[in-house]
Amino acid sequence: MAGHSKFKNIMHRKGAQDKKRSSMFSKLSREITVAAKMGMPDPDMNPRLRLAVNAAKAQSMPKDNIQRAIDKASGGDTDNYEEVRYEGYGPGGVAIIVEALTDNRNRTATNVRTAFSKNGGNLGASGAVSHGFERLGLITYPASAGDADAVFEAALEAGADDVSSNEDEHEIWTAMDALHEVAKALEAKLGEADSAKLAWRPTTTVEVDESNAGTLMKLVDTLEDDDDVQTVWGNYEVSDDVMEKLG
Repeated sequence: MAGHSKFKNIMHRKGAQDKKRSSMFSKLSREITVAAKMGMPDPDMNPRLRLAVNAAKAQSMPKDNIQRAIDKASGGDTDNYEEVRYEGYGPGGVAIIVEALTDNRNRTATNVRTAFSKNGGNLGASGAVSHGFERLGLITYPASAGDADAVFEAALEAGADDVSSNEDEHEIWTAMDALHEVAKALEAKLGEADSAKLAWRPTTTVEVDESNAGTLMKLVDTLEDDDDVQTVWGNYEVSDDVMEKLG
């Protein structure tokens, strides 16, 4: 277990928090409804639903909204959402994985393909880039949860595999099937996490230069703004200097 991972989920990069609140709530609601529909409507009996509810709470989503999303699953009038994954390449040869929940595969595929083609990338076939990523559990805490050593110790005792800490947050990585148990154990030690979800961690990263970074960020923003897209993952590293120049 080592704290060497420099990977930053693009969901946490500077500026991503400025996303429209209503769009974010819509995506969180969709995940809650799908999770409740796939298992029990009780978060204590349904690990995926518990993670979805915790993610919603971390974004200050009102309790009424959360309950409505759960109730919608048992209402029988819900859209049939399915999970779809797209893989492709962005500017500078960056590998990108897009996860979506959609009730219309054709619409979503068209939107994702257009986003790639208009922003210096191209959509690949299934499996085109995922071989360069590991499927893991990711739990994030704010830096205020404790110093790096304290969080490392808590994560180790909870059964996590890897911890990476920086000035903004702590990223705690787990085996995919251990995510729920580790998250629960950490909650008792560190309080509620900012997020706990399945993630794609790249085995190697690509340093993106200034000439490609702007187009890459535009591609990521376009994908994230799509209502059907839940998460976007990439294997890129953009230096702080380049990010500052991009504003």
